Amino acid sequence: MKKINVGIIGATGYAGVELVRLLLLHPQVNLKAVSSVSFEGKKISDIYPNLKNICDFTLQNEDIIDNCDIIFTSLPHGLSEKFAEKCLGKNVKMIDLGADFRLDSAEEYTKWYGKNYENKDLHNLSVYCIPELHRKNYTNQPIIGNPGCYPTSIALGLAPAIKNNLVQDNTIVIDSKSGVTGSGRGLSDTTHYPNCNEAFSPYKVANHRHTPEIEQTLSKLADKKVNVTFVPHLLPLNRGIESTIYFNTTKPLTAKELQEIYKDFYKDEKFVRVLDEGTVANLRNVKYSNYCDISVHYDAHTQRAVIVSVIDNMVKGAAGQAIQNMNIMFDLKEDTGLDYIPPAF
Repeated sequence: MKKINVGIIGATGYAGVELVRLLLLHPQVNLKAVSSVSFEGKKISDIYPNLKNICDFTLQNEDIIDNCDIIFTSLPHGLSEKFAEKCLGKNVKMIDLGADFRLDSAEEYTKWYGKNYENKDLHNLSVYCIPELHRKNYTNQPIIGNPGCYPTSIALGLAPAIKNNLVQDNTIVIDSKSGVTGSGRGLSDTTHYPNCNEAFSPYKVANHRHTPEIEQTLSKLADKKVNVTFVPHLLPLNRGIESTIYFNTTKPLTAKELQEIYKDFYKDEKFVRVLDEGTVANLRNVKYSNYCDISVHYDAHTQRAVIVSVIDNMVKGAAGQAIQNMNIMFDLKEDTGLDYIPPAF
């Protein structure tokens, strides 16, 4: 099979350089070009020395679409539409790791991101895709909106219960924790070392931009409006997301019954591992991999389920899932180039 020619726009951000790392090892990919406005003219290995003698590409300006079959955009919100227009004009596919193709509602996008959809027709040509939940929705659209990291961990953690009508309305509470890479490469007071080291705190309480994406995904699974309380926290570590999800069940269950529902739902999914009863998901066990580990717990005293969902926010929450979506686009096995075994420690 002819290799897929790939370009990355925004290659020096954390998700962008993770794409570089993973795509260099993909057997069906030819990494053609990488771009960065901030570091144009420099070698990417000058910015990330771990790539020295492995990938010494010179970072170009943004015009790298020619000679590519697909472009990944890893950019701040509001910047991806113009690249989608260019890609469509040259019959090049695109996967956007930013927020610009995640929300169906232009009004919600404006409310939460403070920008407008400049070309609404583009959004009719895109599809939002967590592969385990939405692969059937991909019908050769030229643009895929890659889901956010928190929404991925949460949707995978809740989908079996919602699809089996086990979630009592308006009882979902989501307590999520993310490593500092989730905030991006730009420095802020929150991510400044003295403020995040040996610290732990929530942020954007009940006001995080991923809330509408979470509710949009869960509402489609439920076929009705789903509201959640979502509270993210910043962990003093580089990568990983752990979401602890609480909800009241619509009927009494046993822990074993709930466990079997989850195992049956994901029985054919390589990248979702439902752990055995009595085991608690730990983000250490998914680090550097495309796996999502889920542990299922039930508090019979309160008739409340507790689901723990963990992912690597840079892989399953960003670059790895984007590559999984690329594999769907090009009719490859979904795990191609993603067979990374998490380290033991």
